[in-house]
Amino acid sequence: MEEEKVLGQILDGKEISRKVKEEVLSEVNRLLAEGHRRPTLAVILVGEDPASAIYVNNKKKACARYGINSKSYELPASTSKDELLKLLDDLNADDAVDGILLQLPLPDQLHREENLFLERIHPDKDVDGFHPVSIGRLNLNLTGPRPCTPAGIMRLLEETGEDLDGKLALVIGRSNTVGKPLIQLLLQKNCTVISTHSHTKNLEDLTRQADILIASVGQLGFVTADMVKEGAIVIDVGINRLESGKVRGDVDFKAVRPKACWITKVPGGVGPMTIAMLLVNTLDCYKLREFGE
Repeated sequence: MEEEKVLGQILDGKEISRKVKEEVLSEVNRLLAEGHRRPTLAVILVGEDPASAIYVNNKKKACARYGINSKSYELPASTSKDELLKLLDDLNADDAVDGILLQLPLPDQLHREENLFLERIHPDKDVDGFHPVSIGRLNLNLTGPRPCTPAGIMRLLEETGEDLDGKLALVIGRSNTVGKPLIQLLLQKNCTVISTHSHTKNLEDLTRQADILIASVGQLGFVTADMVKEGAIVIDVGINRLESGKVRGDVDFKAVRPKACWITKVPGGVGPMTIAMLLVNTLDCYKLREFGE
C-alpha cells in the first residue's frame, strides 16, 4: 500500500542553493589545499540594462563568497560585433579562465546575432550550457555543462527524496533555455515526459495526470488548483513582475499548495538555484580542463 503523502511542503530554493554552494566551496578548498589554482569565471555585461546589472552583481558576489575567482568585463552599449567577438576569442585562449558567461539580453545592435556570440564561446568554457555542442552533449547524456535553470530544477527534485523513476512529468513551456533541456534531464532520470506549450489542446486534462508539474510559461497564476493532481510536485519557473515591483510566478501558489506534495515559491524557489548551478558548472568546467574529468 502506497504511503500517504504529506501535502503543502515547501521546496526551499534559498536553503538548497546554499547547500549546493557550500558543496562547491568545500571542493574548491580541497583543490586549493592540494596545490591547484582557483577556478575562474569571466562575466561579460554589455550595456546598462538594470536587471542584467543586478544579475551580474549577484553572480559576482556568489563567486566571491563560495571560492570562485571572477573577472568582470562591463562593456558600453555601443560595443561592436567585432569587439565582442574579439573579447570572447581572448577569453577562450586564456588558460586562466575556466568559464565564460555572456549576460543576456544584449543591446539592440547585437541582439539579432545572439546565437553567433553564444556559439563563439568554447564549449569547454560554456557555463550556461547554451552552445550547440553543449546541447548535443546533454541530448547524448555525455559529460558537459547543463543549462543552469534546468539543472537547478533537477537538484530541487532530488532534494524531495522522491524516486523519479517512472514518474509522469509534464513541462509547460518549450524554450531553449528551460523547457527543452529540462525534458532531456527528466528523461535521463527515467521519467515519462509530456511537453506542452501554447498550442497544446486540453492542457488541463494532461496536467491533472502529472506526478511532476513544471510551469515555465511567463503568465501570472497560469496554473490553478484544478489543474493539479493531488500529491504532485509543482515547480514554478515563472517570473512575473507586478506593478508594485513584487515578483510572482506562473502558479497560483496559495490555491495550489494544499494539493501539492512539494511546491516552490516565487521568489525563493528556482531562482536561487540558477546561480548555484552556475558555480557548479564553473567548477565542472575547471575540473574538465585541469583533470579531464
